[in-house]
Amino acid sequence: MSAIGPGTTYPLGASITPTGVNFSVHSKNCTGMELLLFNDANDSIPSEIIKLDPRTHLTFHHWHVHVAGIGEGQIYAFRVQGPHVPEKGLRFDGEKILLDPYGRAVAIPDDFDREAGARPGDNAMHAMKSVVTDVSKYDWEGDTRLCHPFNKTIIYEMHVRGFTRSPSSNVEPRKRGTYAGLIEKIPYLQNLGITAVELLPVFQFDPQEAPTGLCNYWGYNPVSFFAPHAGYATSADPLAVLDEFRDMVKHLHRAGIEVILDVVYNHTAEGNEVGPTYCFKGLDNSAYYLQQKKSESQPNSSRYANFSGCGNTLNANHAIVRQLILSSLRYWVQEMHVDGFRFDLASILSRDINGNPQENPPILWDIETDPVLSGTKLIAEAWDAAGLYQVGNFFGDHWKEWNGKFRDDVRAFIKGDEKMAGVFAKRFLASPDIYGHRNREPEQSINFVTSHDGFTMNDLVSYDKKHNESNNEGNRDGHNENLSWNCGIEGPSDDPKIESIRLKQIKNFFTTNILALGVPMLVMGDEVRRTQNGNNNAYCQDNEVSWLDWKLVEENADLHRFVRRLIACRQDFPGPENPHLPLTEVIENYRVKWHGTQLDQPDWGDQSRSVAFTIETNHRWYHFIFNAYWKEISFALPPVPNGFDQWKRIVDTDLASPDDITDGTPLTDNERYLVQGRSSVIISADRTGTSVGTARQ
Repeated sequence: MSAIGPGTTYPLGASITPTGVNFSVHSKNCTGMELLLFNDANDSIPSEIIKLDPRTHLTFHHWHVHVAGIGEGQIYAFRVQGPHVPEKGLRFDGEKILLDPYGRAVAIPDDFDREAGARPGDNAMHAMKSVVTDVSKYDWEGDTRLCHPFNKTIIYEMHVRGFTRSPSSNVEPRKRGTYAGLIEKIPYLQNLGITAVELLPVFQFDPQEAPTGLCNYWGYNPVSFFAPHAGYATSADPLAVLDEFRDMVKHLHRAGIEVILDVVYNHTAEGNEVGPTYCFKGLDNSAYYLQQKKSESQPNSSRYANFSGCGNTLNANHAIVRQLILSSLRYWVQEMHVDGFRFDLASILSRDINGNPQENPPILWDIETDPVLSGTKLIAEAWDAAGLYQVGNFFGDHWKEWNGKFRDDVRAFIKGDEKMAGVFAKRFLASPDIYGHRNREPEQSINFVTSHDGFTMNDLVSYDKKHNESNNEGNRDGHNENLSWNCGIEGPSDDPKIESIRLKQIKNFFTTNILALGVPMLVMGDEVRRTQNGNNNAYCQDNEVSWLDWKLVEENADLHRFVRRLIACRQDFPGPENPHLPLTEVIENYRVKWHGTQLDQPDWGDQSRSVAFTIETNHRWYHFIFNAYWKEISFALPPVPNGFDQWKRIVDTDLASPDDITDGTPLTDNERYLVQGRSSVIISADRTGTSVGTARQ
């Protein structure tokens, strides 16, 4: 038997001491608690059961105990006794194995079973368990966060497993789909010009939360807010998982690439009232989760509020949950060296205990003002699954926002919808109609045309409708309104004319997304036409549907080159001398002049499908023409200003590679340019003797 002491309430979780380990966990309404020690994750019987005495081990609502003679690597869990009264929000189950909410690592048994956490009885053999860690032992070799300015940031949204899982990655077999595998492909990201990777969820999640026969691939169903997902490591050793994740971060930093985590603090994998008990339900359900409001049809609180669309909603503004979220964020910054966070369904974090949006949400104030997080990138998905849409009005000064309106409006304009010319112009200039009132920088807008959720870029121009049959949900899942166009044939095509249009549309999307004011976000594989075969909700497809096929890099080398050189052009674009200028002043500083087919005559009419404008800076002028009409149009060009060289073509998406993007091809006609249907053109003129220079070959 271990030597047991009273322990201390702080810090929460498992903390190594000179003689053992201190455990502390919060539970307000429980009547008893046991700490269970295991020798192995597969054990069904604990090696030791330590029953906590409330007279010694309870201070206010914190249960605590010190166990001598154990240390790093010790596997442990809790069992908590208390009333099971769902109508009062109480769901204690004294038979269930519970994770530590502050556990830094998770041990997963070979026979892990989600259903065992939902049905009556002991689930020890089938349950995830926590592991004691000593994070201070890792050698960071001087690594620090990079803190790239947002106006020089190119974000690449990617999936750790999907990036290298395919055999075509040529990564060593045991490293495919892992943090270590990603390290091997860092040169690819560098060559493309990426400055930040945004990793789909890497918190430990439940892979079994998926339709029968499939698995949860995306990972938007966390069971722990501290432990990195063990399934993305080459070793099953929970401590080795920590090291491999940190190795990945360190290598990315050495390559000049920041690490942004897609984090889910709005719900957990415990699901609704019939879901499993992993942790929070069994510790303090009424504190951790929002309960459905009482009504005539629902007179009790036995059901969960579901603003996440995933069965439950975390009670983010409860004091205990706020502390948990803030501690988690600090941990990933201080101990794991990540550079920022993208908050999934961030609008949920503004909701109070009754689910109503708050003007000054406590948890958002905590994050906004926390000194540890002050140098990190904070990005909000400023909506939730219940219709709360806060794009342009998300809380605070620190946050940037996924601009969902940029995605929708750019899609609509480029596919040729009417009434979109004026809106497209605003989106290209960082959406002053959305963000101008905030007096914020253009980088408030995170611009994207595609994301993990929805069609890939290739599928956006290849499918009119979603094709999610393989998800085993009757094709009912996923968005129905995709603003996509298949260019004439649904799905793959061998018709050269259709393929030509599709490639040109893809280049039009990239030209807009990468060069628009704001922060561009690209999605893994779009640069080489990765397809999901029309599946716009591939959350449960851990197979070739979701994995990056590296053969596409060679097959679509011309598009890859186009995207790479666009990124280089963007990095050379002369920005304002003061990077903190608000959006309205930046636009004024750039001296934007609007045109149509004739100079100074922009056409914002409902039938207009083209936009032309000039951006004038001291050292370089740019002239942009976007023709979303299906026929060619002749556009007048502004006179080259005194002291500048002649106009040179940088981009024409109608031209084949390598002429589609160049360092600057002199125009033979400096007065007019014939822009082909569904094409984008960019020309530039440099002040004599001050050529900025661009792209890598």
